[in-house]
Amino acid sequence: MKKLSLVFGFLFIALFTANAQSTWKSDPAHSSIEFTVTHMVISEVTGKFGGFEAVIESGKEDFTNASIEFSADASSIDTGIEKRDAHLKSADFFDVEKFPKLTFKSTSFKKVEGKKYALKGNLIMHGVTKPVVLDVVYNGTIKDPYGQTKAGFKITGELNRTDYGLAWNAALETGGVVVSEEVGITANIQLVKEVSAGK
Repeated sequence: MKKLSLVFGFLFIALFTANAQSTWKSDPAHSSIEFTVTHMVISEVTGKFGGFEAVIESGKEDFTNASIEFSADASSIDTGIEKRDAHLKSADFFDVEKFPKLTFKSTSFKKVEGKKYALKGNLIMHGVTKPVVLDVVYNGTIKDPYGQTKAGFKITGELNRTDYGLAWNAALETGGVVVSEEVGITANIQLVKEVSAGK
């Protein structure tokens, strides 16, 4: 009976360890969220969000089926031009006073092949919620010189800003519009594994 109890005990410990959830948070010093739009048909303009946080809960080393949440401060948008940033923060675009945050919550995170993953979830922007699908490359996990465990991801995708009510535009005499509806997204995220108290 004692042997049977020991067997069940070891099985319980093994199952608990296998399914233990780890929390990972973005390292702002080594992460970036950038976007690209086409300007006046002929060129691209890039920008970024300076204030953001990503949190991942995962029970597997390869992050399969991890739960992912992300938020960004709309007022931290930065395109390098103060006047343009002010316009983007206004009611013509993000309306940051009314909608201060952009948030994302995953519904699935599945491996496609090798280091490639498909991330699905709901993005809330400008008060509108829409499902999005993003491509992810998992660049691996490593321990840094300070003993922290870190993981790196590159995330890319595209969305239509008018789906979220960011519809401002102006027509060009030669055809086309000033700002494209399509917005390209590129995020390079470095995560730090949270250490439980007592470890």
